Amino acid sequence: MHMSSKKVLVLGATGSIGTSTLDIIRNQRDRFVCCGMQANSKKNALSERAAEFHCPFTLTAEDGLDGIRRLLDETKPDIVVNGIAGSAGLLPSKIVLEAGVDLALANKETIVMAAPLMFALAKENNCKILPVDSEHSAIFTLLNQCGRDNVESLVITASGGPFRTWTTEKIKTATIHDALKHPTWNMGKKITVDSATLGNKGLEVIEARRLFDFSTDAIQVVVHPQSIIHSLVRTKDGIVYGQFSEPDMKHPIIQALDFPFVNSDFMKPFDLTDTADGQRTLTFEKPRYDDFPLLRLAFEAAKKDAAYPIVFNAANEIAAWAFIDEKIGFTDIADIVGGVMKNDWSDEIRDMKDVFAADTEARKQARALL
Repeated sequence: MHMSSKKVLVLGATGSIGTSTLDIIRNQRDRFVCCGMQANSKKNALSERAAEFHCPFTLTAEDGLDGIRRLLDETKPDIVVNGIAGSAGLLPSKIVLEAGVDLALANKETIVMAAPLMFALAKENNCKILPVDSEHSAIFTLLNQCGRDNVESLVITASGGPFRTWTTEKIKTATIHDALKHPTWNMGKKITVDSATLGNKGLEVIEARRLFDFSTDAIQVVVHPQSIIHSLVRTKDGIVYGQFSEPDMKHPIIQALDFPFVNSDFMKPFDLTDTADGQRTLTFEKPRYDDFPLLRLAFEAAKKDAAYPIVFNAANEIAAWAFIDEKIGFTDIADIVGGVMKNDWSDEIRDMKDVFAADTEARKQARALL
């Protein structure tokens, strides 16, 4: 079935998600057209990309949120990919949903900080939130394939990060240079540190709880170092179904861009034995909660809900950057997050003002603990 090409607006066009999205468009120009792009600061990279894609509308962060509203208005996209990193991506998500446009979402903070508000907006404006994280994309697809009502629990896979095999004692000595050597994915500094602490997996647990509306008890994390199975679901009969592909963010992006259809694309089909020696080993192990306490703290935040997810995210951001700047040690990250979460954050989050108030207060407390 030939449809006219889909108009894609890319936020965070010079980051890793934006780059992958543009590569998809570059390879499938008959199906996708880039109608607009936004980047935080890299003006030269942005104008080069805009020229390549004959994209008339571009924007940098200094144009602010009004710029994004204007961009949506001028380009009238079919779908927006939000690849903006950090809490800066939250309000752009809100603006996209307010405009009634489908959102392919790679920005964790949108869901971790404000999921209930975002889903209310999507419902009100008759548009969809399509997850672009590899784990959540896998779960989203599996729920569609197996039937949401047949699924009893979710299994999120984790690479285990660079310290997976380190002893408890050695982990205490981990430096930022050790943490930046991620085994599978090549990402920005903050998310790489989050992978080393398993804080990133923690954020994904909170996201899964909020995106798919499963109780925290029905969400499990399993360490799978090869990063070939991107997540699994367990149906009520106890059988587990998983999604396999090479670790490449283009897969979840394409799935979001094509939803609800599954189309052939330019990616190489996944082959179980296409390796140097013609064999592949996939392994699974339990997470070491005691050595990576951020994961347990995230489950607690997901369970308590209210402002706890916002607080987990904010305190973790302050602590992770302090570690990157070599102001604190590796194990101090979880201590700081746990310290801030000990306080009472059970007030209901009613609007964006509440979201930012909790975020600001949590950051203030985290800085005080530094």
